[in-house]
Parts: sequence; C-alpha cells; structure tokens
Amino acid sequence: MQRKAIRLTAAIAALLVCAVVGQAGQAPKVDVTGEWILTVESAAGSSNPTVTFKQDGEKLTGHYSSQLLGEAELTGTIKGQAIEFIVAADVQGTKIQLKYTGAVEGKDSMKGTLSAGEFGDGAFTGKRK
Repeated sequence: MQRKAIRLTAAIAALLVCAVVGQAGQAPKVDVTGEWILTVESAAGSSNPTVTFKQDGEKLTGHYSSQLLGEAELTGTIKGQAIEFIVAADVQGTKIQLKYTGAVEGKDSMKGTLSAGEFGDGAFTGKRK
C-alpha cells in the first residue's frame, strides 16, 4: 500500500515538472491591442503616425493615421513577438502600400523595418500610448 502511494506521488510530481517545463519554453502571449505612436525614419523623411491595433488571436486589424499618408486601415499578424502589418493608402490618387515587419519588445514597445516599394525603405520604433 505504501509503495503505491509513493509511486502515485512520484507520478504526480513528474507530471507537474513536465507541465512547468513545457510552459517555461513557451513565449509569453503578446497583446498589442490599443493605440501606439510610431517613429518612422524613411526616404520620405521622419514621421510619427498613430496606429490603433485590434488583436484577435494572431490576426491584427486597425487604423493608421499620419500627416504624410492621412487615414488608412491596416491588416496584419502577430506570431509570438513577431509583428507584421500592411497599410494600404491612397495619397492624392497614388496607391501606396507600407509593409511593417518587426518585433514587440516587452508589452509597450516594438521596432522593425518598413518597406514602401518604389518609395523606399525605412525603420520604425513604436511605443504604446
């Protein structure tokens, strides 16, 4: 009887250790929902667009507002800490697609690169407002 209790206790301990180790290896969940201020440096100059994200699992939707491009919707993904979103804007009849690719650092900051096709590339940082 005592051996069964010892075996059961050992089995439970092993399961708990496996569960803790399994959780330790997972990246923390990142939630970027909310308003962010970006600092963008590109061939077009410096700008500080405001981005509002809505996150549903790995899917991102939201709104982009800047002095240079005006107002536009965005779509993207977040997987672990990797973030990617696309802004499709229309500036005085010219279609522009901005692709932001980066990483979320902590819960209130991010940084990465910007690809604007023929309009050039750049870099960005972001801080939660």
